[in-house]
Amino acid sequence: MSRRATTLTVASVLVLLLAIVGSAMQVPYVALMPGPTSNTLGTNDKGQPLIRIDGRQTYPDEGHLNFTTVTYRGGPGGRIDLFTALRGWLAGDTAIVPEETIFPKDESPKEVDQQNTRAMQDSQQNAEAAALHELKIPVTTRVVIDGIQKGRPADGVLKTGDEITALDGQKVTSVSQVVGATAKHKIGDSLTLTYTRGGKEQKADLKTVADPSGKRAVVGIVLSDQYKFPFKIDISIGDIGGPSAGLMFSLAILDKLTPGPLTKGKFIAGTGTITPEGEVGPIGGIQQKMIAARKAGATAFLTPADNCADAAKARPDGLRLIRADTLHGAVQAINALTAGKGDIPACK
Repeated sequence: MSRRATTLTVASVLVLLLAIVGSAMQVPYVALMPGPTSNTLGTNDKGQPLIRIDGRQTYPDEGHLNFTTVTYRGGPGGRIDLFTALRGWLAGDTAIVPEETIFPKDESPKEVDQQNTRAMQDSQQNAEAAALHELKIPVTTRVVIDGIQKGRPADGVLKTGDEITALDGQKVTSVSQVVGATAKHKIGDSLTLTYTRGGKEQKADLKTVADPSGKRAVVGIVLSDQYKFPFKIDISIGDIGGPSAGLMFSLAILDKLTPGPLTKGKFIAGTGTITPEGEVGPIGGIQQKMIAARKAGATAFLTPADNCADAAKARPDGLRLIRADTLHGAVQAINALTAGKGDIPACK
């Protein structure tokens, strides 16, 4: 056998061994890829309106206001192999990130999924509040118990879903009011919570204990602000989690509640968290979301200001990036876009 043939044989064997090792070696990384994108003005996979409004006049819409998602492979329950990670690093539409970026070491995959589900629910509620805030439609808030800490005074007395209406006889309508009123108590003091459960008002006298820092008085309840809307808004998107669709939900609700189509038939996609006051926040996976949007047909992409720098570096051809700081600003930018005006905030 010639030296060349021997070298080729040895090299082939080494490549084969590396392939076997690479396909068997699991690595603690996650591959992020472009996920599905859905038109908030359209229907879900069951053929039902993705956003339905009852009890208020709505108007015809057209075009697209798509929210975007990211899918992933890997994680503690099914890690990717070394070759998959290497292919992802070389691929233009995939990001390979450390596993703990998606799955913190102190949380189980189930807990992460639950958090993502909760984040989506909060995002929908914030989107509804932001849209109504933009339209100057009054919205009231209520304080609801999200969780009970085991072994704390509230354990066995209060339940998840109870609505807190007063503390020490003083009406409360926000979490900050409850936290502020509780903070006025010394550790070991007693306080009285008035709450409703199943439509019935009840009271609970609880003795406060120290929080983990040992500095604040608490009773062991996790609270969230929820909103009472003057009409019903249903958002049905299926098994999708996370808070990043908030901006697009708000825009779709605004579009349905105001005369004339917001997009004028254009295909606009985007991403961004939303606060009840209409502030747009950053998200993860901006590159994958832009790719998904462009593949779906979008020509404009609403981008949170804090994501603009990264987005500008990876912008797909044919996709115009529009900076979105607030819901109000996003509406103004879309109006300028559809009118053919040039003064549109851009990502640079």
